Amino acid sequence: MQQYLSLCQQIIDQGVWVENQRTGKKCLTVINADLSYDVAGNQFPIITTRKSFWKAAIAELLGYLRGYNSAADFRELGTKTWDANANVNEAWLNNPVRKGEDDMGRVYGVQGRSWRKPNGETLDQLKKIVANLAQGIDDRGEILTFYNPGEFELGCLRPCMHTHTFSLLGDTLYLTSYQRSCDVPLGLNFNQIQAFTLLALVAQITGKDAGIAYHKIVNAHIYEDQLDLMRSVQLKRDPYDPPQLHINPDIKSLEDIETWVTLSDFDVVDYEHHEPINYPFSV
Repeated sequence: MQQYLSLCQQIIDQGVWVENQRTGKKCLTVINADLSYDVAGNQFPIITTRKSFWKAAIAELLGYLRGYNSAADFRELGTKTWDANANVNEAWLNNPVRKGEDDMGRVYGVQGRSWRKPNGETLDQLKKIVANLAQGIDDRGEILTFYNPGEFELGCLRPCMHTHTFSLLGDTLYLTSYQRSCDVPLGLNFNQIQAFTLLALVAQITGKDAGIAYHKIVNAHIYEDQLDLMRSVQLKRDPYDPPQLHINPDIKSLEDIETWVTLSDFDVVDYEHHEPINYPFSV
């Protein structure tokens, strides 16, 4: 929690105003932020200085791991986070490859589960990683990436947190997640929760001990219409102690995640928080 608050204060104190072409808004921006989350100690990195909706973040992660490409599928899991990008984003609405309502195109989990090769075949990155780690193999390339520049025009949004590298030291599994761009008031807590949960889940289904999840952000920013709420409300509040994440121990394989796992298999225990803050969202 303190890492998050320190980054917010750093952006306010040291940030530079940058015009964002996609949204038409200005962002107060810093370059390079490094965070880490103690998955081994189950220090769940959820924001406590405002209410954060952790279920939507985990539901979105499950959709990525299943390779979903429809906002309707994400809604069925329990999150509406892709509704706007699939159905309101003007550039995507005018893209001839869009297949209709709720279509997201070849974004995020689609790339992770069915990366397209030049010969038309597909590669399941996640399946290879899980198989290797379960056998105690780390080939220094246990990398899950959603970042495919050759197919940017085939999706509604370039990935923000785009690459996850798993590293195995003995029986302890680590994760390093890379993010090119981060809306700190709104998006970052989703990303923190997802990095933490991704390491916890993959460690569980591969029979490894979870270690630390490292999170590197390149461009961290606060939009101009979010700044007053961050400065005058959220940063004035005292944080609470972090809660714990409980994951159903019956989740034992990638197939389990693909088939029957739901939000009911996750629980956040002892989550104390302040009142919600309605930060504006930029599509």
